[in-house]
Amino acid sequence: MTQRPDLDQLSADQLRALATELFDRVENKERALVHRDAVIEKLTHEVAILKRHKYARRSEQLDAVQGKLLDELIDSDLAAIEAELEQVMTEEQKAARPKQKPKRTPLPPELPRTLIHHEPDNTQCQCGCQLKRIGEDISEKLDYVPGEFTVERHIRGKWACDKCETLIQTPVPPQVIDKGIPTAGLLAQVLVAKYADHLPLYRQERIFGRAGLEIPRSTLAEWVGACGLQLQPLVDALRNALLKHSVLHADETPVSMLAPGKKKTHKAYVWAYCTTPFSDLKATVYDFAPSRAGEHARTFLGDWQGKLVCDDYAGYKAGFGNGIIEIGCMAHARRKFYDLHEANKSELAAKALEYIGGLYEIDRETKDLPPDKRREIRQTRAKPLADALHQWMLAHRQKVPDGSGTAKALDYSLKRWEALTRYLDDGAVPIDNNWVENQIRPWALGRSNWLFAGSLRSGQRAAAVMTLIQSAKLNGHDPYAYLKDVLTRLPTQKNNAIDELLPHNWKPAIPDKV
Repeated sequence: MTQRPDLDQLSADQLRALATELFDRVENKERALVHRDAVIEKLTHEVAILKRHKYARRSEQLDAVQGKLLDELIDSDLAAIEAELEQVMTEEQKAARPKQKPKRTPLPPELPRTLIHHEPDNTQCQCGCQLKRIGEDISEKLDYVPGEFTVERHIRGKWACDKCETLIQTPVPPQVIDKGIPTAGLLAQVLVAKYADHLPLYRQERIFGRAGLEIPRSTLAEWVGACGLQLQPLVDALRNALLKHSVLHADETPVSMLAPGKKKTHKAYVWAYCTTPFSDLKATVYDFAPSRAGEHARTFLGDWQGKLVCDDYAGYKAGFGNGIIEIGCMAHARRKFYDLHEANKSELAAKALEYIGGLYEIDRETKDLPPDKRREIRQTRAKPLADALHQWMLAHRQKVPDGSGTAKALDYSLKRWEALTRYLDDGAVPIDNNWVENQIRPWALGRSNWLFAGSLRSGQRAAAVMTLIQSAKLNGHDPYAYLKDVLTRLPTQKNNAIDELLPHNWKPAIPDKV
């Protein structure tokens, strides 16, 4: 506690300095309180809207499956917002909120149980007496391995001293979901099934029912929402690590997003950013946005400067020249000629494909070499071939009529030639953008199962969890083992050590039994 200064002993200058410091503190505190109250008001408003949509009459344009999916998304959003409110509210505000005690059904007695005892390390009282065990508290956590439920029975003994009436008990181990029944293993299973295997929660409800315990999808949705909020700091840290690299890939793909109450979906977009196959960091970060506007890419990249491998979408172009260098995608150029050849067996397209195929062959031969050696080979072998292709394109462009399919294929490459060939001057730069297209494929698979994102918040939550799952895969980890360990350690992990849990740094705390 800070010692209060003796005001009578302070000079006039010291008093003025003290008064200025106190005014600054009050002003900062007031600013923080205004911000906190604004956040609380915003979240409370969001909760009210979501509850109204949840309990309002169902839109007739939604079929049964779509209705189930919407219920899942709203329940997840509500759980995430409630958890966020808990983080920003004062104790007085929490106490003033109406308490809703959930009625928890006891776990089925026939499920196998593992006893886990929590006892004090020392049972000697401070007064010198030996403590006596006078009872215990028991809590049960539901665990799951594919196809089988088990129960962890946590037994916390109570130890008391007869002489001084001291009572000690090992505290409850911290959990991602405070006072909840799921273990980190069950939560990891739900997340991986939903975001890696693309199983909506109503399907998981049936799968769990076959294993002996049907968990309501509303409960599963609450777990997903709470986990998404807890995992967000990891995603933020991974984004910071990604933006330290000077060469990145970027791409985007549409995802339908349902605005509750609007009775229809509109196109939202998920943007994918990742390091190159040559980078020592293996990471992909997804960013869910309500549109394809280029401002979303600029917001994500911030003041990052480097070489960005991307397609020709105009949304990226505002950053070019402001410290971001455009790297074109040779696969897109090749695709124009491939489509032309498939359409009419064009001999000119076949020749272009032969040239580009030669460039790819050289790059395949150098994929395992260090960047300086790769650049050297590109300069001696690939650059002359690229120059020959360029001259060949220029010559044939003069012979074909404007507006023809052949002219369009040639123009695509000629207008972007500088960006397409920048890879030749840097061995750390890939020849195309195919790597990020592979990273974005899980979204294409997922949207055919879950159909749409129910809100911006649910889309952002999906992006966060899928970021960790995809990055875990890139680093050779089983996503289930990774998330299970991370969700176990996260409640006690210090903020300044959060990077230890990122997929590229992660090492299991205990040997994996999965």
